[in-house]
Amino acid sequence: MSTPVVLQVAATPVLPPLVLRPWRPEDVAALVEVSRDPALRRWTSSVVDNAADGARWVQAQQRSWAAGDRFGFAVLEAQPGPAHPQLVGNVVLKEVTSGKPAAEVGYWTAAHARGRGVAPRALEALTRWAFDTFAADGLERLELVHQVDNPASCRVAQKSRYDLDSILPAAPPTFPRDGHVHTRHASA
Repeated sequence: MSTPVVLQVAATPVLPPLVLRPWRPEDVAALVEVSRDPALRRWTSSVVDNAADGARWVQAQQRSWAAGDRFGFAVLEAQPGPAHPQLVGNVVLKEVTSGKPAAEVGYWTAAHARGRGVAPRALEALTRWAFDTFAADGLERLELVHQVDNPASCRVAQKSRYDLDSILPAAPPTFPRDGHVHTRHASA
């Protein structure tokens, strides 16, 4: 997929619009800032401590887009007036392979944006795009995996119509606790 993809999420009466677009080098400073959050660091597998880490992370996202197997989107929230949009999260479609019926989705939300519906709104946009874009390649199901002790992720899954499918056994060190596997089918 070589053409840039930008997904728009409309404003609601109480929430500003969101823009989902591939990560860019100019996102590094904001990425480093939001990555300082201890809660985010607890649930994510990659550590971004400084600008060099952030640049490597963004470059990895760009390489994955070019390879066509992982599609990470910076989630930006419009700001009033002439201010630039603010980074509020990340959503990703991963493990996309032609002929494979399932892929995985993931997300995180910046601390300053939690509790404002960013993750469910962005995940819904990603889900629709994934099924619209990859159905012809055989994509029928999306899976969302989180550790059982992450109730916020469970709520996002439920709000986004991802049904609890199974319990995933722990696989330390990368997945230290049991997990939930939520699924959503293209027909849902």
